[in-house]
Amino acid sequence: MEALKSGSDVLFILLGGIMVLAMHSGFAFLELGTVRKKSQVNALVKILTDFSVSTIAYFFIGYSVAYGTNFFAGAETLLAKNGFELTKFFFLLTFAAAIPAIVSGGIAERAKFNPQLAATFLIVAFIYPFFEGIAWNQAFGIQAWLKATYGEEFHDFAGSVVVHAMGGWIALPAVILLGARYGRYTKEGRMSAHPPSSIPFLALGAWILTVGWFGFNVMSAQTIDKISGLVAMNSLMAMVGGTLVALVAGKNDPGFVHNGPLAGLVAVCAGSDLMHPIGALVVGGVAGGLFVVMFTLTQNRWKIDDVLGVWPLHGLCGAWGGIAAGIFGSRALGGVGGVAFMPQLLMTGLAIAVALLGSGLVYGVLKSVVGLRLDQEQEYNGADLSIHNITATPERESNW
Repeated sequence: MEALKSGSDVLFILLGGIMVLAMHSGFAFLELGTVRKKSQVNALVKILTDFSVSTIAYFFIGYSVAYGTNFFAGAETLLAKNGFELTKFFFLLTFAAAIPAIVSGGIAERAKFNPQLAATFLIVAFIYPFFEGIAWNQAFGIQAWLKATYGEEFHDFAGSVVVHAMGGWIALPAVILLGARYGRYTKEGRMSAHPPSSIPFLALGAWILTVGWFGFNVMSAQTIDKISGLVAMNSLMAMVGGTLVALVAGKNDPGFVHNGPLAGLVAVCAGSDLMHPIGALVVGGVAGGLFVVMFTLTQNRWKIDDVLGVWPLHGLCGAWGGIAAGIFGSRALGGVGGVAFMPQLLMTGLAIAVALLGSGLVYGVLKSVVGLRLDQEQEYNGADLSIHNITATPERESNW
């Protein structure tokens, strides 16, 4: 029975890792559909390459920073280890690699390729695992202090703060340091539309992410005996809440409609194992509205050219989710309890601070040393031709 339990846990978390790996294709197609045609190839290449660089960074450095363990032993020794330890690395890697995938959407169409890969390595090796270790591995005694001071630790079941808020707030300095795409805003302050190249591909990406999210959330239990139908139900309700509010607030805009479920799912990650389904519906609905309002403000009024809206979607909705877990997870609002508001607020604030400082340092140094963005001619020709020497739909090909 023990062997069956061990094998079941390995299979369970392996399937979770595969589902979250599949979500990266969702990131790719969401970006592909949102950018202009001349940057579609770049969107696809970035996500796959960023994942590969993330794997190297997390395997050799990041996992050790977060959990104090490594795999620098012979294959025979690794084989003798419980297979769960190895598949757990794969599962947590897919979370870590989501950080550069999130950033990719914000800096799309004008970022140089190699500097972004360097940033990916540094972020996944040092910045993300630094906070991951604090939140999920008791690093630096911060969780113990929160428990002693407020009666409860910070709770983030599936990464509203650890993954999404970190990713969104890491993206913000990169977006600002890069500046807007050429022609996006005029000197007079007017905005030039850069419409999505393919609503069907955008929708496909959103659907892949939405389906994979049930692995992202439910399988964050990590062992099969801890699987919770409540997590699945709350993920569903938050997804629906985000979709419907984004539909209304976004006035039927398909971009908002397909990002609405993602906003709801981002927000429910932290407290999906604690909330009542009605609470999850509210949390998701608030996130859907928050995304629509803040995406519109950042793009139209503040002139921040965050192409996919990753700061409002992941940064703000993730922060809302971390705080919301401390509200709707309480027994007073029908939740399971075991969570307190102040630890959620303080750790969410700490995540934002770590993300902004780390990202500002990484992208600031890269900008000053090698530069971050394509030159004006390269951007005009498009990232596909300028970086990869091919377009998604090569109309220029000869008919010979």
